[in-house]
Amino acid sequence: MKTPIDIAVTGAAGQISYSLLFRLASGELFGLDQPIVLRLLEITPALERLHGVQMELNDCAYPLVAKIIPTDDPRVAFKDVDYVFLVGARPRGPGMKRKDLLESNAAIFSEQGKALNEVAHRDVKVLITGNPANTNALITQKNAPDLSPSCFSAMSMLDHNRAIFQLAKKCGVRSKEVKNIIVWGNHSETQYPDLTHATVKGLGALTLVGTTWIENEFVSTVRHRGASVIEERGGISSAASAANAAICQMRCWVFGTETSDWSDWVSMAVVSDGSYGVEKGLFYSFPVQVSSSGIVSIVQDLELDAYSKACIKESALELKTERNAIKHLL
Repeated sequence: MKTPIDIAVTGAAGQISYSLLFRLASGELFGLDQPIVLRLLEITPALERLHGVQMELNDCAYPLVAKIIPTDDPRVAFKDVDYVFLVGARPRGPGMKRKDLLESNAAIFSEQGKALNEVAHRDVKVLITGNPANTNALITQKNAPDLSPSCFSAMSMLDHNRAIFQLAKKCGVRSKEVKNIIVWGNHSETQYPDLTHATVKGLGALTLVGTTWIENEFVSTVRHRGASVIEERGGISSAASAANAAICQMRCWVFGTETSDWSDWVSMAVVSDGSYGVEKGLFYSFPVQVSSSGIVSIVQDLELDAYSKACIKESALELKTERNAIKHLL
C-alpha cells in the first residue's frame, strides 16, 4: 500500500464539499490503491456540522481513508498538505455589491494563502473553487510568495463541462464525442465559451451549428447556467456539478492530458504569462495542456476571429477591475 497523501478541503461542511468528500474518500480521484488523509477546514460555528460529516464518512468505512482531521485552524488543515480544494467562500448576500463580496473573500483567502505559505508542501496543488474564484486565486497566490504561482489554479472545468453538454445536445451526440472546447476568462458572465476549434465526431463544430446559434444562444446559456440551476432548484446552487468539475480539473492537473483520447486540451484558470494579450499575473482561463508530471502549459498560437478577441478582452478587463478593487489587500 502506498504512503497516504494529505488532501485539504475548506468549507468542508458545505454543499459542494458534501458532494466532493465522499468521492475523494472512495478513491475516485487518486485511485483505489492510494490511501488519503482528509484535512477538513471550517469556520468555528460550523464545526458541529463538520463533525456530522465526519461521522458519515466514518460510517462508510472507506478502506482508503487513513485519518480525518477536522479543524477551524488553516495551519492545521494545510500542514504538509499535498492537494487543496479551497471551496469555502462567503456568498453574495442581498444588497451586497461585488466590491463588498471581493473584500469579504479577500480576508478569507489572504489568511489561507499565508497559512499555505507557512506549512504546505512546496509543490502543493491548490484548486480554488470558491467564488469569485479567479480573483480569490489571485489573493491566495499573492499571500503565498514562497510558493510558485504554478501551485495555484482557479476552476473553470465546470464551465468547460457545461459547454460540452450544450454542444453535444445541439448535435445529438454523446459528450465524449465533443473535443477541444475552450472557456476563456473569468468564472462570471463575461466568460467566453469558444467553439472555434471544437470538433464533433471529428467535424468542425462551426460547420455543424453556425455562428448565429453560438452568439445568440450557446454563449449566453453557458454564461448563465449557474443562475439557471439555482432558479430551477429553488435557491440551491449547483453543488454536485461543481464538485464533479473540481475532481475533473484536479485529475487533469495531477495525471496530465498527454494520454487523453478525448481532447487535445482542457480549460483551466492559471496565472497569465501574457498569452493572447491577457495581462501577466491575472488568473485567467486558457486552453492548457498538462504533462504527466503536472506541468501546465498554455496552448499557443490559436487563430481567433474578431468576436473571440473581443470576448477575451472583455473578460480580462473585468478581472483587472476585480483586482483593482482589492489591490490594497494584496
